[in-house]
Amino acid sequence: MEKKLPSPRPQRTFNTTAVCVPSLHYMADISDKVNRIISELIAPGHYFTINRARQYGKTTLLSQLDKKLQECYYVIRISLESSDDIFTSVQNLVNGFLYLTARELRSTGISPALLAGWKAPVSAPLELVQLDERITDLCSHAGKEIILMIDEADKCAGNELFLTFLGLLRDKYIRRADQKDTTFKSVILASVYDIKNLKQKLRPNADSHYNSPWNIAADFTIDMSLSPTEIAGMLRDYESDHHYGIDIPWFSNHLHEYTSGYPYLVSRLCELLDRQAKKEPEKSLQAAWWSPEGFQRTIKQLLITPCPLFDDMNKNLDMYPELNQIIRDMLLHGTSYPYLISDNATQLGVRFGYFKNDGGYLAVSNRIFETYLYDMYQMYDMRTNPERSMTKQGILEKSGFLRNGFLDMDMVITRFKVHYDFLYSEQSWSFTEENGRFLFLTFLKPIINGVGNYYVEARTRDLTRTDIVVDYLGKQYIIELKIYRGNSYQEEGVEQLCEYLEHYGQDKGWLISFCFHKRKAKKSGIRQLQCKGMTITEAIL
Repeated sequence: MEKKLPSPRPQRTFNTTAVCVPSLHYMADISDKVNRIISELIAPGHYFTINRARQYGKTTLLSQLDKKLQECYYVIRISLESSDDIFTSVQNLVNGFLYLTARELRSTGISPALLAGWKAPVSAPLELVQLDERITDLCSHAGKEIILMIDEADKCAGNELFLTFLGLLRDKYIRRADQKDTTFKSVILASVYDIKNLKQKLRPNADSHYNSPWNIAADFTIDMSLSPTEIAGMLRDYESDHHYGIDIPWFSNHLHEYTSGYPYLVSRLCELLDRQAKKEPEKSLQAAWWSPEGFQRTIKQLLITPCPLFDDMNKNLDMYPELNQIIRDMLLHGTSYPYLISDNATQLGVRFGYFKNDGGYLAVSNRIFETYLYDMYQMYDMRTNPERSMTKQGILEKSGFLRNGFLDMDMVITRFKVHYDFLYSEQSWSFTEENGRFLFLTFLKPIINGVGNYYVEARTRDLTRTDIVVDYLGKQYIIELKIYRGNSYQEEGVEQLCEYLEHYGQDKGWLISFCFHKRKAKKSGIRQLQCKGMTITEAIL
């Protein structure tokens, strides 16, 4: 008899669509998060919402929770992604819910007789009362406590019938607390918006729903971002299959630095790196992608490749102009906004994953988002102001800034000053203060486009000081932009830049001083300074 050979294990890949499956995909180990949710929220019987931004791993988390909870509970996991039609009438709501949940219960091993009674259609009148009794009967006789999970809950969050359904769950939760009813052990909603406050879900000028029946929900405070340690575990799995010699500590730290652990962005960058490596004919060329240079090239590819996350960002900024204006002010003008979660625009920015709390002030949540937004605003500037656009000047002179394959930052600074003096020297001081940083970035962007990247260092971003870090072919360039406010203040700025260069292990930096209104006090030009053995090229505008 011929012996059957075992089927080869499918080669795992990085996944950025739908749910991640450990046997099929490289993924971070989130078991600690799952265990915390079970011990802190589910075991005590809380109802709660996992409300996080798009593509933040909510569905994958529910899948992992489902598998873990099956050891002790019956788990019903449904999605409202394509269920708009069940919220067209009370009867459709009740029968639709029974159908979706019965489909899940079939695989749990629950009693066939109990399942038959559960899924039998209801008819008018008093459909909700009948659903109430069905839930009590199911949870009383199932033999195990039941967990209900509802993914994409905010798809119907503006629907009054959905609020009615949540109200039914709420009433049963309260009656259970009074020992007058039996119902689900825990109900988990997954959504972008906070179901406690549905005003965020609605467009401006639409009816608002401040009083959600989901006010019984416990706060969900589990950090769903991926830590460097969790990213490193995923990379170790990948390295054990491919043997590229990946510097795992370097990659895990830099992936986290650029994404702040946003699960989609981490996986997407790894997916693009893997895809580019597999196109190479030789192992050594494949491994070369998993290097600092390959990482920078992949960030560039991510930023110019369409994806649902960026499409969603564009849509949200168009839909909510106040949110758009706050981000513009923060990035282009250095405006500091307090982190006030009571503010509607701030709430939206947090829910969409665009904002984080940085010492009590708003900050863009990660470098990838920040660079994408800078690029978007620069393109808008070029379209609306083509004759004075610094982007146009950068494009025209791009080839002149390379010396032996490296970026000649001295020349970049010099030519920026020339174009600034020609195009903007007659502008008012307030214009210089609010737009100087944006003008330099619009000039820089096309020069490094396709090869390098830049980001604005959050720790030094304000109205008077900005540090820009440029990564170009494995070399870093540190440029400080500063508003001139007197000689003593300027000397302090040089000291700060020297400290920052030490932090990055660099011996050369660049300083752009915007002081047009102080020409008599500080002469315009280019000069070189020495500080602690470091060379600083300063452009005085």
